[in-house]
Parts: sequence; structure tokens; C-alpha cells
Amino acid sequence: MKSEYLRHVGGALLALLGLTLSVQAAPNNNYVPEVEWVEAAVPPAPAFQPSGGLAIAMPLHVSVKVAVDPSTVVIGSDGVVRYVAYMTNQSGSISAVYEGIRCPTDEVKTYARWNQSNGWLPIAEPVWKEINSNLPSKHAFAIARQGACDVRLPRSSVAEILGALKRGAPLR
Repeated sequence: MKSEYLRHVGGALLALLGLTLSVQAAPNNNYVPEVEWVEAAVPPAPAFQPSGGLAIAMPLHVSVKVAVDPSTVVIGSDGVVRYVAYMTNQSGSISAVYEGIRCPTDEVKTYARWNQSNGWLPIAEPVWKEINSNLPSKHAFAIARQGACDVRLPRSSVAEILGALKRGAPLR
């Protein structure tokens, strides 16, 4: 009797195991396959006006003034928010960067740097970096939090980004 009981329980366990495996193998209609993100072709650095930009609130210890030229802000087909930010130091000298922010991963990439002597100098091999890493400047973090991103998503339009930057959203 004991062996018959074990055979019955063993058969039930095998049936349960088979059912479990078939449920796991069944297609899930809610499954969305993960698509590998690919960055779109990046256009060359755009011309910009080093005046009339949207001021970016920076921490008190930062001595340069940072602004974004609104005519350079775009949201690429890849979801990257690209812009030209320019910095004016206390002596009035201006430098600029052409960058992209990838909101879902909280990363920034600098494509080119501009200075008054040489104009745009493309970065040979630009790489994505954590937006909150120990970079020389926190301007990309400030731009992301004050307007480019809305809780790790790019805003829905350039107009929405510009509106948020004009309002001077606080750093968070």
C-alpha cells in the first residue's frame, strides 16, 4: 500500500511539474521584447548665439554663467535631447559644448567643444558618461533636471523643454 501511495504521489508531482513547465513555456501576451537602443546619426555641432540663451541655475560655488541656446535644442529620433550650452566666465570669455542627454539612463555625451579661438572642435570618440559623475562641470545635470528630462524620460517636445528651462525648474 505504501508503494502504491508513493507511486500515486510521484505521479501527481510529475503532473504538477509538467503543468508548471508548460505554463512557463506558454507565450506571454504582455511580453514586449527588449530592443537594443542605437544612437541615431549625430549632426555636426550647430551654430549658436552666445547671447539671449536660457540661463541655467547652477550651484552657488560655480562661478561661470551657463545658458542654453534655445535654437539648438532638439529631441532626436533616438530620444536623445541635444543642445548647445555656453559658459561665460567672470572675464567675459565664452566656451561652449554640443551635448546630448539620454534621460532613461541618466547619461550625457559631449560631441564637440567650442572656443573663441578655434570654433567647434569635435570630440574624436565621444562616450556616454553618468550625468551625475564627477565631471568638471555639473551643467548637464542641471540642464537635465531643469528642463530636458521629466523623471528619466525626455520631455514630449522641444517647446516643453524650453518652457521648463524658462521657468527655471529647481535642481532635484
